[in-house]
Amino acid sequence: MSDLIQLLPDNVANQIAAGEVVQRPASVVKELLENAVDASATKIKLIIKDAGKTLIQVIDNGLGMSQTDARLAFERHATSKIKTADDLYNLHTNGFRGEALASIAAIAHVILKTKQENQELGNQIKIHGGEVLSQEMISTQKGSSFEVKNLFYNIPARRNFLKSNTIETRHIIDAFQRVAFTYPEISFSLYHNEGEIYNLKSGNLKQRIVSILGANTNEKLVPIGEETDILKIEGFITKPNFAKKKRGEQFFFVNNRYIKSPYLHHAVVSAFEGLLNHGYHPSYFLFLSVPAQSIDINIHPTKTEIKFDNERDLYAIIRSTIKHSLGQYSVSPVLDFDRDASLDTPYSFKSKIQGKSPVITIDRDFNPFKSDQNYTYKHQKKEVPANWEALYLDNNVNKEILDNIEVESENISQLLFDETKEANNFTTYQIHKKYLVSAIKSGMVLIDQNFAHQRILYEKYLAKLTTDGIGNQQLLFPLKVRLNKMDIVILKDMQLDLQSAGFHISKIMDDAIVLDSIPTTISESEVIGILEELIDHIKNEIPESNFSQMDSIAKSLAKSLAIKPGTKLTQKEQENILNELFLCKEPNFSPFGKNTYITLTLKELEDKFN
Repeated sequence: MSDLIQLLPDNVANQIAAGEVVQRPASVVKELLENAVDASATKIKLIIKDAGKTLIQVIDNGLGMSQTDARLAFERHATSKIKTADDLYNLHTNGFRGEALASIAAIAHVILKTKQENQELGNQIKIHGGEVLSQEMISTQKGSSFEVKNLFYNIPARRNFLKSNTIETRHIIDAFQRVAFTYPEISFSLYHNEGEIYNLKSGNLKQRIVSILGANTNEKLVPIGEETDILKIEGFITKPNFAKKKRGEQFFFVNNRYIKSPYLHHAVVSAFEGLLNHGYHPSYFLFLSVPAQSIDINIHPTKTEIKFDNERDLYAIIRSTIKHSLGQYSVSPVLDFDRDASLDTPYSFKSKIQGKSPVITIDRDFNPFKSDQNYTYKHQKKEVPANWEALYLDNNVNKEILDNIEVESENISQLLFDETKEANNFTTYQIHKKYLVSAIKSGMVLIDQNFAHQRILYEKYLAKLTTDGIGNQQLLFPLKVRLNKMDIVILKDMQLDLQSAGFHISKIMDDAIVLDSIPTTISESEVIGILEELIDHIKNEIPESNFSQMDSIAKSLAKSLAIKPGTKLTQKEQENILNELFLCKEPNFSPFGKNTYITLTLKELEDKFN
């Protein structure tokens, strides 16, 4: 039998490695930006086209590379960061395994231009699909320029798995923000399809956060700082009253490397215990510095997951530090030892001179039927018909007299009878202000009032959006809504669809939009929450067509305006939800795929008692 095992060609091996390193355009952005930082650049420019599918270019003013280094940089496992295995546990740079450039070059058209400061000429290398086409001397500026074109051109299956331009752009901006947060002393800029999204000047961390997330972020930030033998923590958290329903603005950095850690995230959330409403999440930007020997960052291809040798200690320090800062800046209730005690109500209040209670006097001789000029009446007396005595003298009452008598009492008898009738004929019951129960021929149905109302509103709004549009109300004063630049980009792309939904944007600025009108179904106070919810849905779905953008708008409106759990419903409201739900085209599920109701047959109920 012939031998079966063979060595893979280099181009195939590189494509396999690319599957781990390059998952989407944002992976390329991350690697190239980190390389620019490691090259000691002070200015870094990122240019992308078509969400990185057509072009990703990173230009820096770093150290540059020699002719030999430029060529070796595209070989697998070629790196200047480590020399022995022990170096893996004492890393102070970003990339170190030497796979990134080789993997990128294997699945794209790459052009590298680089020049060192002491050289007169630089180098240019062109590589297509891992094959070096040319290397020549050229005139170029100091630093490096990486152009990555036509990503996944030779792996159509991988390219087909990419999401919409909106979603891929979001991932690129996420990767850009993480690097920009980590190095506020470096100037960063980002251009998408020749439009500037970010132009970040060098500064401190707070300035960088405000530059990325908008000027209104400044008032939300609470500084964090603590240093121990095993951990130095610094950064910012946001005040509890600025918590959001989405988790987007949560960043952990360990030794200047962005990481994801559910365990440490729990430490932050637990520090906010009792300060946040249900369903809301705090924002944080926390930088942890730990000894390099106490962590292992080589456990995941993207290096976003690391291992700590003392997680429990870090958890306790992070939690206590945040709780201390919340108290120190009067965000959470604390004991105030500087309070002037004389201003408080003392425990010995009973022995103090107390103020006199007001005395109420009653005139027991007052007669409301007595004609007396000393009494003043707020309401004018009714005129009494002159022949009122006839009512008592003649059994055949004069109809004309009755018509002239005004009856002031409310006719509530019918209302009382109606309520009694309704109370004795319930068709639905509300349980814990969250579920509705009703009997059906085969058994009983249990309805989630929130999910059911979402389905009802969603189908109504979607029908209106795709036909005549949702009506709007003109605002007396324009409403300014502050958003971060990434959210502004998303709203720009769907401005016409928002107008159909009743949101008329009269002006778009770098960090805010101005609305002249809003949908008739919402109030001004609900606008920011609905827009944030909408943006979050757009980020996580695939809005390739106008229909799906309208679909996301309808979902956002339905979710924001639906009856919330904990709302007490009248009998009429309960019945309306029940009836309207089963008139929907898809009554079984909410717009987000949750069950709106469950049924129990008589047989299932009987089995519960056996």
